[in-house]
Amino acid sequence: MKVLAFAASNSTQSLNKQLASYAASLLGQKDNVEVEILDLNDFEMPIYSSDRENASGLPQLAKDFYAKIGEADALIISFAEHNGTYTAAYKNTFDWTSRVDMKVYQETPTVLLATSPGPGGAATVLAQAKTSAPYFAGNVKADLSIPSFYDNFDLEKGELTNLELKDKLESALAQLV
Repeated sequence: MKVLAFAASNSTQSLNKQLASYAASLLGQKDNVEVEILDLNDFEMPIYSSDRENASGLPQLAKDFYAKIGEADALIISFAEHNGTYTAAYKNTFDWTSRVDMKVYQETPTVLLATSPGPGGAATVLAQAKTSAPYFAGNVKADLSIPSFYDNFDLEKGELTNLELKDKLESALAQLV
């Protein structure tokens, strides 16, 4: 089983990349599970516009991102929230990729996550992602918001310290295997 995990953020200090990596590591401990962590920075493209698409076609990076999703047996996506919605970096990658094929997620079983330093846990963007996923061939098996990241995650150990949240995360991930 190949699991693809990434944060919907281009921050080098992304809390959501830490969460996605941690979640993937939990699955990676199981037999026959291979994990790949993507960095959204590796898929940076010009701001999407139909004018750019008409002039230059689709960037190879959009095709590569789509191919990565297609090669995976399961996805873990952790969403950062900027002003109550997707980060510009993710939205742009998604917009270009949707021009490759509107079925961006390709029915790949997916766990959606989100976290933030505050008590909201990026729940607003998580709800948007969950609601819109079916329109893009998203097969969401579970979703989980982790509030107050720094209170619930040990940065040095790279793991959740809140046992209730850890149990919820493990239950969500179990839906993928």
